[in-house]
Amino acid sequence: MRGTARGTYVYLSGWMVAGLRNRWGHLPDQSMHEKTAVADLIQEIYTSLRQADEVAMNDLFKALKAAHTEADRNAAIAAIDSFESHVVPIIADIDAGFGNEHATYLLAKELIKAGACCLQIENQVSDAKQCGHQDGKVTVPREDFIEKLRACRLAFEELGVEEGVIVARTDSLGAGLTQKVPVSQQKGDMAWDYLKWLKTEPFTADNPVREGELAIYLGGELVRPLRLPNGLFPFQEGTGRARVIEDCIASLTRGGADLLWIETDTPNVDEIAAMVSEIRKVVPHAKLTYNNSPSFNWTLNLRKQVRAQWIAEGRVAEADYPDSNELMKAEYDATELGREADARLRRFQTDISARAGVFHNLITLPTFHLTAKSMDELSRGYFGEQKMLAYVATVQREEIRRGVSAVKHQHEVGSDLGDTFKEMVAGERALKAGGQANTMNQFAAE
Repeated sequence: MRGTARGTYVYLSGWMVAGLRNRWGHLPDQSMHEKTAVADLIQEIYTSLRQADEVAMNDLFKALKAAHTEADRNAAIAAIDSFESHVVPIIADIDAGFGNEHATYLLAKELIKAGACCLQIENQVSDAKQCGHQDGKVTVPREDFIEKLRACRLAFEELGVEEGVIVARTDSLGAGLTQKVPVSQQKGDMAWDYLKWLKTEPFTADNPVREGELAIYLGGELVRPLRLPNGLFPFQEGTGRARVIEDCIASLTRGGADLLWIETDTPNVDEIAAMVSEIRKVVPHAKLTYNNSPSFNWTLNLRKQVRAQWIAEGRVAEADYPDSNELMKAEYDATELGREADARLRRFQTDISARAGVFHNLITLPTFHLTAKSMDELSRGYFGEQKMLAYVATVQREEIRRGVSAVKHQHEVGSDLGDTFKEMVAGERALKAGGQANTMNQFAAE
């Protein structure tokens, strides 16, 4: 519908694969789907895109065959010469690599061989991986993550993909735990920069070191890193932002990443821009890909941001608007605050790109939510008062008037392409599907 495939791509979400393409059932985004599922889906997507090319090219040559004037023939030839492929790049979510750096390397090669030109990998522990918008996230030391980034790069290089793109994602903003205490050789190295954020307590006469206990030397004294009953180490509260900045700098300068992905808990342009500003003091060219996630309550977040700003500026009083989920109510849609929040939503991609260096915005899972919403609307009408009008008015009539090609669903899956093949090999004996009795003719272009 955009008229061109230029600048477009397919983002293959790990959440979608785990939730909808998993042979083990519908499972959460915790790397519990088969390793091969993503590679298999990449191949399936490319098969579909190539078939879309075949269908479209078949239509163009049919138009050339049907041309009766020189002008019509020239127009048909020009359309063939300027044909633009449906095949677009695929960004594959490799989660946390599904294992150590060698497992990451092996899986990366399979994804690239299947057709992925970009890999997105996150700094969580593979066997404790969580969705970026859930609690319980556990990060790995930066050396470990850098080795996985290098493993992805090596996979690209070995397969001759010189311009393969790596997106390094950090979940540290919402991750308060680590599984591993790295070995520091000297103050200021990557391990020390990771260790310094651990939550620790000093040893005292009343609280001495115990048998089998771990102690580390930090800040000039021997301290005890706190441990949870499961053996994980918590970070100090409020250190996520600083850890994100350090993660990003290390990924770009040591890991060879091309783009960054900072997973946040709210869509706050000021917060993201402030972090990027710190990163760019060290890496001026740093660029982000940002997840405009459906996990955010966009309406509530933006309305709360406007409310907080206007209170700080003295523009409104705290009592004028509620500081709760009440702000979601439709009664606030037409208020000045509601309109301002919507205006900021319209500007969001522009603002975050201009102010925070976001190279590209994407919405993960839009098809999942759009399908759920659309089917809910259709079922309410179809089994309600509208009956068949619910489908015709909200789906088919709009497809026809907007020129959505899917309205001719038989054509979309290659029925005309099949007729062309039959005609080529059987001539007049061909039993074709696209004759006068084909109901697709009802959707002929005006």
